[in-house]
Amino acid sequence: MARVILVNFGFLLLVMISFGFLSNTLGQQQDDDDDAAVYIVTLKQPPFVHLFEEEELTQVRHRHQRAKHGHTSKFKPKLQPRKRHGRGRPKRPPSIAQTHDSFLRKTLKGEKYIKLYSFNYLINGFAVFVSSQQAEKLSVRKEVANIVLDFSVRTATTYTPQFMGLPEGAWVKEGGYEIAGEGMVIGFIDTGIDPNHPSFSDKDINSQHSYSTPKHFSGVCEITPDFPSGSCNKKLIGARHFAQSAITRGIFNSSEDYASPFDGDGHGTHTASIAAGNHGVPVIVSNHSFGNASGIAPRAHISVYKALYKSFGGFAADIVAAIDQAAQDGVDILSLSITPNRKPPGVATFFNPIDMAILSAVKAGIFVVQAAGNTGPSPKSMSSFSPWIFTVGASSHDRVYSNSITLGNNVTIQGVGFASPTDDGKMYKMVSAFHALNNSTSVDKDMYVGECQDYENYDQELVSGNLLMCSYSVRFVLGLSTIKQALDVAKNLSAVGVVFYMDPYVLGFQINPTPMDMPGIIIPSAEDSKSLLKYYNSSIERDATTNDVVGFGAVAAIEGGLNANFSNKAPMVMYYSARGPDPEDNSFNDADILKPNLVAPGNSIWGAWSSASIDSTEFEGEKFAMMSGTSMAAPHVAGVAALIKQTYPNFSPSAIASALSTTALLNDNRGGPIMAQRTFANPDQSLINATPFDMGSGFVNATAALDPGLVFDTSFEDYMSFLCGINGSDSVVFNYTGVDCSANNSSTISGFDLNLPSITVSTLYGTQVFKRWVRNIAGNETYNVGWSPPYGVSMKVTPTQFSIGLGETQVLSITLNATKNSSSSSFGRIGLFGKTGHVVNIPVSVIAKIVFS
Repeated sequence: MARVILVNFGFLLLVMISFGFLSNTLGQQQDDDDDAAVYIVTLKQPPFVHLFEEEELTQVRHRHQRAKHGHTSKFKPKLQPRKRHGRGRPKRPPSIAQTHDSFLRKTLKGEKYIKLYSFNYLINGFAVFVSSQQAEKLSVRKEVANIVLDFSVRTATTYTPQFMGLPEGAWVKEGGYEIAGEGMVIGFIDTGIDPNHPSFSDKDINSQHSYSTPKHFSGVCEITPDFPSGSCNKKLIGARHFAQSAITRGIFNSSEDYASPFDGDGHGTHTASIAAGNHGVPVIVSNHSFGNASGIAPRAHISVYKALYKSFGGFAADIVAAIDQAAQDGVDILSLSITPNRKPPGVATFFNPIDMAILSAVKAGIFVVQAAGNTGPSPKSMSSFSPWIFTVGASSHDRVYSNSITLGNNVTIQGVGFASPTDDGKMYKMVSAFHALNNSTSVDKDMYVGECQDYENYDQELVSGNLLMCSYSVRFVLGLSTIKQALDVAKNLSAVGVVFYMDPYVLGFQINPTPMDMPGIIIPSAEDSKSLLKYYNSSIERDATTNDVVGFGAVAAIEGGLNANFSNKAPMVMYYSARGPDPEDNSFNDADILKPNLVAPGNSIWGAWSSASIDSTEFEGEKFAMMSGTSMAAPHVAGVAALIKQTYPNFSPSAIASALSTTALLNDNRGGPIMAQRTFANPDQSLINATPFDMGSGFVNATAALDPGLVFDTSFEDYMSFLCGINGSDSVVFNYTGVDCSANNSSTISGFDLNLPSITVSTLYGTQVFKRWVRNIAGNETYNVGWSPPYGVSMKVTPTQFSIGLGETQVLSITLNATKNSSSSSFGRIGLFGKTGHVVNIPVSVIAKIVFS
């Protein structure tokens, strides 16, 4: 019997809003029930993808572009499908969507319901809006494998190509930026795209090569009033939107969210440009030039699947529909800058509709990149869980836009802000907003007057010609107060400039440099803000009788922040980047899987911005914006993956993941180990050596990834053996995939037995032996093997040397022995050093060690 699994991932606020609207919608759709919700229903009959072996799917995907869009059941493959447990391929009906409709009509005879989607390529099932009683009726039907309550998700360059070494390395290997990524299609599941942005034009003035649509791609572009005909071109070749779950809940705001692929947020436009934006697009913000932008794979094609929205985020049903469509369309790479709002409950974190749909996409040959999440720096804060997903954390790069303020006591304080300086060499008086109030205003009447949001609160005579000091509180983070409004207030009061000092309660937020159309600075450090206020307060004059402020003695000069400095030590893992170990379940047991897989630039990243975005008032109306987060890191890797796929068209997703991982950098630009920020407050003062649970295999190395030498291959069957090996997973595996673990001929394996380019052991009992095998994709080469064991563990790797020819494989045997009882994580590394220059790095992580006497 199928089970009803009520999964609640969303924030409490989101759940309350959703169900508040549901009661109104339900009044029109349901007569008796007021607990209707969206459920994702999986049927036992296997989906299209699971009817074929992995190598057959490659051929199927290339032939699929002749099939009618959205109706894969009408595509009749001539390939012989594999048999499943002694049975031949079941006869498929004329239309899977029609079958779903018929099933619902028979089960819910005469009752009202709303079917949102039919999934038919990666998952055989549908999303439906029904009451809990109707969900129970569906669950007992023999055709149903699984029912899951829909859940919410959230969104998790001019210079970074240079920092990653592309112009002299990877782009040269590809034949130059003019063809880097040529023929590859990167799919983005995000907030949509602004099709009018020059980063997505097919009229690339910097290239003499014209775009041609890849023959293996079959996607289409929706046409709506705000995404009219002609929005797509030979660069932007696909665009759809998915919002049925949100619409059914009654929370979709068409005026703000756009019922089309158009990006009303900015996030999706930003991420798409990072991975595949055109080369050489001028970045001009607030009338200042910040160089030229380029995506990592500037000649790659873009296909957009909008399933995230400004006002509410997104829902799993819409995400799964988007993934399913992207796989049908034939994307090569899929980039998801999204994470669930909470860890999936149940047997293991891997068993959720999104990860299981991605597993099928990986089987179909699609490499999937996902942001790790912005929930760091605490351990087990990872929001991307499964070994078939390539998870990317965020690091810094060496460019920084330095701004500073020099005080009258000769103290210089660092800050941020794209602002011009005050007059060279001239100091100006500083006046706090609290001390510039007019007679009709007081803190008692308006407790937020220090934030400089209403010019009518202030006395212009006190502010005119001086620097206005404003408090930067959490209200700025929430969007209740804005830098732009404070600047307008300062200009109306004839201030020379603005100084924002940090409220001590603003911790754990990344303060990006902000465009300012007058001299200004934001001091992001609470400690530095205290130093500023101490100097200011010691310099004011007060009336001896009333204690009123009668004079201002503090002076300062703003140095300006328009010029970039490229001397920073980098990369460095950012404090907000989610960390391992990978949580296997909601009880925070550790999985034997390394997460994140890699880190990439994610901090202070320039990217294209939507013309309609009001998400960041500071960049409103601009064509580019600077953002930070693992959302910005993931598309960097998606772009590199496209370059790898272009170089090795037959690479499987696991081979691409291996090339990225084994070639990753371990040292920063000064030759020292990569460091990681460890605290929210003063993160640069809490640096320690980054571990694999901070940075995975290391920092992405695009050039080396195009020539990895050896690769680790992992098959879909390996992943199934891993899932079947999870204690108590048999029924869940069957519900999601139709695979009967007990009838599966292959033996089950643990996570540490997967042929991954890493070894992660949650608990090492005495002595254990682990196997890895590598395949040579380069010329004949001899490798020497070296290693350094984790603390409390002895290690041996055999063989210590091997010679391997093109296409040949080599098995490595790794013996780990616990020598000290410990529950603290420790880390080592295995290195394979080829005599022609290839270096393969394999991180080794052991959490708990138990010595057997």
